[in-house]
Amino acid sequence: MPGGEAAHTGMVQPELMRLRATPRERASAVPYGLVVFVGILIWMTILVATNQDYNDAYHFIIPGLGTTISATLVSFVIALGIGMTAGFGRMAKNAFVRNIAQLYIEFVRGVPILVLMFTITYAIVPQIATAVGFKNSSVSFFTRATIALAVIYGAYLAEVFRAGIESVPKGQVEAGRSLGLSHTQTMVQIVLPQAIRNMIPAIGNDLIAMLKDTSLLSVLAINELTQNARLNASSTFKYRPTYFVLTLVYASMTLFLSMLLRWYRSRLGLDDD
Repeated sequence: MPGGEAAHTGMVQPELMRLRATPRERASAVPYGLVVFVGILIWMTILVATNQDYNDAYHFIIPGLGTTISATLVSFVIALGIGMTAGFGRMAKNAFVRNIAQLYIEFVRGVPILVLMFTITYAIVPQIATAVGFKNSSVSFFTRATIALAVIYGAYLAEVFRAGIESVPKGQVEAGRSLGLSHTQTMVQIVLPQAIRNMIPAIGNDLIAMLKDTSLLSVLAINELTQNARLNASSTFKYRPTYFVLTLVYASMTLFLSMLLRWYRSRLGLDDD
């Protein structure tokens, strides 16, 4: 059928162009930075497997992986809810709601993450806990830290949601309203599905950034990866193997997430190439 032939031709042409590329073009397409990065990870993995000091450091640090991943996932899910709420608030027609959302976003983005982590953990959360009738000691530092990360990244994700929603043509909203949909129905059924597709790369980048920022939990003495590395280094004085291993673990996780995000972007047709 003509339609099938056209579709087949559209799929074959990029492959033919790739095969006809000159050696120089093929060489320029190789991600040399990624190759070097993977090579470094392989070298460090070999060190862990063959050197006793590196092996000991690895087995001391790796139990904190569960805490790091848990803090990342819990904080990120909460941050998505906060970010969506603040993002909609940022675009609200009500001036009071809009200004409150803007104040939250600008305040959080204007203060260093570590300072906010201390403020939320040691000042705001205990104050709220006391106000609602909980003992200060009943709120664990892990809970405080995840709340802090969620509040901080909620402000960054709010701008992602706002930009994603505004990237959808206004004609889509007008089309939804002309079909008799309410404003909420139009946003949920028409605008958000398109906006989320546009937001995927930025949301993925924020997830990777949050994973790395969980290392700040070490200042609260939470036994995640970085805290375990600090304890190992201070007790053995073997700083080089300890922090090489810590770097290896974080780099492996961020590389995996980056490759997963790139694959998903390609599935959505969002690649820059």
